[in-house]
Amino acid sequence: MFAKIVATYRYFMSVVPFRLTPAIITTVVLVTLLLTPTPAGLKDNAWDLVAIFLTTIVAIILKVMPIGVMAMMAIVIVSLAQVTSNSSKGAIADALSSFDSPLIWLIVVAILISRGLKKTGLGSRIGLMFIALLGKRTVGIGYGLAICELVLAPFTPSNTARGGGIVHPIMRSIAGAFDSDPANGTQGKVGTYLALVNYHANPITSAMFVTATAPNPLVVDYVAKASGQSLHLSWTTWALCMLLPGLVCLLLMPLVIRVLCPPELKATPNAIEYAKGELARMGPLGGKERVMIGVFAMMLVLWANVPAMIWGPTFTLDPTVVAFLGLFALIITGTIDWDDVLSEKSAWDTLIWFGALVMLAEQLNKLGVIAWFSADMRDAIAASGMGWLSIAAILVLAFVFSHYLFASTTAHISAMMLAFLTVGAQLIPQPYIAPFMLMMTAGSAIMMTLTHYATGTSPIIFGSGYVTMGQWWRVGAVMCVFELVIFAVVGGIWWKILGFW
Repeated sequence: MFAKIVATYRYFMSVVPFRLTPAIITTVVLVTLLLTPTPAGLKDNAWDLVAIFLTTIVAIILKVMPIGVMAMMAIVIVSLAQVTSNSSKGAIADALSSFDSPLIWLIVVAILISRGLKKTGLGSRIGLMFIALLGKRTVGIGYGLAICELVLAPFTPSNTARGGGIVHPIMRSIAGAFDSDPANGTQGKVGTYLALVNYHANPITSAMFVTATAPNPLVVDYVAKASGQSLHLSWTTWALCMLLPGLVCLLLMPLVIRVLCPPELKATPNAIEYAKGELARMGPLGGKERVMIGVFAMMLVLWANVPAMIWGPTFTLDPTVVAFLGLFALIITGTIDWDDVLSEKSAWDTLIWFGALVMLAEQLNKLGVIAWFSADMRDAIAASGMGWLSIAAILVLAFVFSHYLFASTTAHISAMMLAFLTVGAQLIPQPYIAPFMLMMTAGSAIMMTLTHYATGTSPIIFGSGYVTMGQWWRVGAVMCVFELVIFAVVGGIWWKILGFW
């Protein structure tokens, strides 16, 4: 009897288009969550959505099927279960609601634009230039990418545009110069390491400047409100407070990632000569390469909001508008063509899976799950009788690691940060409120390290295939804790020197 069961199971494993064991585990998780009594303070439909969200994450982690299929599963279940609406029409509208998000289209268009770097050869040229300058060791190239992020951060208010649209194509070109390509199974040579450095530089630089990512001005507003206007973070104040701990993180991050995911090629003694030879062979810049440079320069100026600084807020353009303008410019100049756009599978795959995760996160917020979580956390902390240092640590950690539930830093900050800051202001002694709020400020960017859907930059880099999901989550968790410790220790001392406590 047992042999027949095993034989049947093996037969189904061989014929179904999904991984059977992970699928069974995922189904058990869903059923268990649905049968669990709804926690006090939540409506039944809100708890059902929590079950769908957590099950989707489990299915993605266990790789039941490709991530896009699992995202489509979430859309189908939300539509059929009608947990967000009383009608099928309303449910499918909710399930598809995130696909009109400018953020998602910014990600898609950034991926499409990066194709131009490969097609024109400009990406390879830039990669070879980096190798010629810093190519003696792979870690040196990593530092080159981190420096590039740091230089761009004060002037690029979209971290997605910076990390995914500007730096990532350069990183891919460098990896390609070493024949490190996921399509060939050679991503481990240098590509995995460089992709992780490319990504983890992004949250660090986002924490260092008010203008480095879109939700930072919202953080400034919440800090001012929670502190009763006693702590107002101007551009200069923010940059000064985050300067030293941010630089320490940038200095150590490539070394830590080298330990966590070491590149197969650690030393590249012939790389500099090779790069110089290839640059000589390529000759001077071609016409289409010059167009790519011009388009990138235009996009960087517009992403940095330079016209608005000169002529006023009327000339402010949304980052997604700038991205579409850049893509259109590349198409009408013949730098890339419509077939290039249609054939960029990673862009359209990202549109589906990231859109579904954003939808789930937004619906969790609308149904009150996030507010319920925040209120319960606040009440539990207030009733615990803990010391202020423990309270501050728990608030920071709970806020940061709850980002596993979000696919947008703006949504997370909007939903939870003011509540956490207010609780801290009420329970922490006055002399220590400023360092607590500065840690929360840093944490609002550091939390981007955690998942492959944490912010707009992550699906672009993850979608390029250099890093597995297991590597991404493992490195993300370690780097998140590591950077929080740096900001707590180095930042705490630095803020003491600056007179904030």
